[in-house]
Amino acid sequence: MTENDRRITVRFSGASSGSGPLTLGQDNMVRCIRRDLPEQINKESVWPVPDGTTLAAALDALRTLVERHDSLRTVFPPGPAPDGFPERQEVRSEGEFTVTVLGAEGLGDAELDRLADASGRSDVALPFDLADGIRLRFTLLADADLVRRLVVTVCHAGADGAATTLLLQDWIALAAGKELPPVTARTPLEVAALEQSDQGRRKTAASLRHWEKALATGPQAVFADSRITGPPNGLAAVVLRSRAAAADLAAASRRTGASPSVVLLAAFSALVAQRADQSELVFAALSANRQRAVMADHIGTLAQDALLVLDTDTADLDQLIGRTKAASLAGYWHSTLDSEKVWQLIEDVTHLRGARFVRHVVVNDLSLTIPELMSDARPAPVTDPELTWLPDQPLAVRVMLNVLRAVDSLEFVLLACPQVLDRAETERFALALTALLKAAGRGPVPLSALPALTGLRPAARTGDWHRIDNCWIDLDAVRSLVTDALGPGAVTAVDVAEGRITAKIATTDPDVTPLTAHLAVVAALPGRDTAMAPHHYTVHALDTAPTAAAPAADPGEHPAGPPPWAALPVTGAGTGRSPGIAAAHPDLA
Repeated sequence: MTENDRRITVRFSGASSGSGPLTLGQDNMVRCIRRDLPEQINKESVWPVPDGTTLAAALDALRTLVERHDSLRTVFPPGPAPDGFPERQEVRSEGEFTVTVLGAEGLGDAELDRLADASGRSDVALPFDLADGIRLRFTLLADADLVRRLVVTVCHAGADGAATTLLLQDWIALAAGKELPPVTARTPLEVAALEQSDQGRRKTAASLRHWEKALATGPQAVFADSRITGPPNGLAAVVLRSRAAAADLAAASRRTGASPSVVLLAAFSALVAQRADQSELVFAALSANRQRAVMADHIGTLAQDALLVLDTDTADLDQLIGRTKAASLAGYWHSTLDSEKVWQLIEDVTHLRGARFVRHVVVNDLSLTIPELMSDARPAPVTDPELTWLPDQPLAVRVMLNVLRAVDSLEFVLLACPQVLDRAETERFALALTALLKAAGRGPVPLSALPALTGLRPAARTGDWHRIDNCWIDLDAVRSLVTDALGPGAVTAVDVAEGRITAKIATTDPDVTPLTAHLAVVAALPGRDTAMAPHHYTVHALDTAPTAAAPAADPGEHPAGPPPWAALPVTGAGTGRSPGIAAAHPDLA
């Protein structure tokens, strides 16, 4: 900090208080916060400041904002479990927070923006103390007594993207001296009580059944591509802005009677299916619970994935729009989730199916959460469409679409893993989306016309690929998986017949059974998106005792070349699946 910078302590009091169980959204985000880096969880943004806002008025507005919303004053004390995971939320009625004030005397708008961006990037990397403090962090850029910018870092356990937008709107009104009506939205404690009710528990159970079916029957990975060699890393990110595309989207929406969000999602899904070269898609939609009108103005965190299952095998885009609407409703309705149970469900299905679901495709429609005043404040696009590349992003997905605006100007960020789309293909994909919207605005678009319309090529599959249990599987990847999982002390042979993968294992280790082999293989699945565990294991005893013609083998050593399987005694055979896990999921066993 410089000599013109300072920190000001602001006290709040007289607000409501209470305690109760965590909401499902809070539980989910606390788990993410304890697992991920702060910059992957915290969100920073620069909020506009009404002209003439003094430092005193800004501080008073921030105090009122914190006092107004329970979620901002909610803390999560450590629970009694050994890992200290919190079991309850506590809303504090009084306390204090610190506001950083950076001197910005004489700076122009461009310099103010650079200073605000730098402050936000620095602040977002600092973790929040879940057991103390408020859920926001404020930095004011002030020119003498006038505030020019407000930088806000949000703890995701206190507010998601939609809630942050509502807080921004409150801030603008309060900073301008306006009086706001009382808060009528449900508080986090009220949401938790509803979720713990009989009706809430039935809804959560129904959501788990939806996820179980999708995880057990859908493709475990959208992109089955020979270029995929490991986990995603360094996603390229391009921003597209186009007023013409927004007009085309509006025309397609009017013509089909579907919302712009559904039309855009259907067009995006059609392109993903074309590139992935498979018709059935399973992908995550974020901000899912905000689709419920009763929760639209909730200040808190509702962020849980909606799992959308969509069959894109239709004659034209109009039919796909209808399917997308139905899939969205089903996914959004079943997005009230107990995250601990969901993760256990994912593990159980992985064990039984032998395939691990990976979030290859993610969509996040933020168009209703970003105020027009922020969008309108940005310079108009220089060209149409305008493409701007952002720094690469470290996200664990293959393709992600963030929709920022859909009215007057279509604005979205497309992120793509280079193992699926290189930079040239990412740009071509973004432009193909606008081309498809243009065609859809005029009439039904046959999906058979997509290759000529978009110029995108389907996934590359070279090798020993098979369609098994609704998943594209590279048998060479399965062989590597089994070999690596069981180690050099075992000789393995993997084959496929009639849609079932079988593995033969020859080993000197008497403790190897189909169950231990399967557990080892499943444990090695993460990062191997094109592999699947065998459906059946046969374990053979490998004799390494010395013979008259051969010296003794070293421990773990086996003869070169494939063993004579028929001559080796079988010590175990079976699926390797745990009877206990199978009993817990009778529909999948």
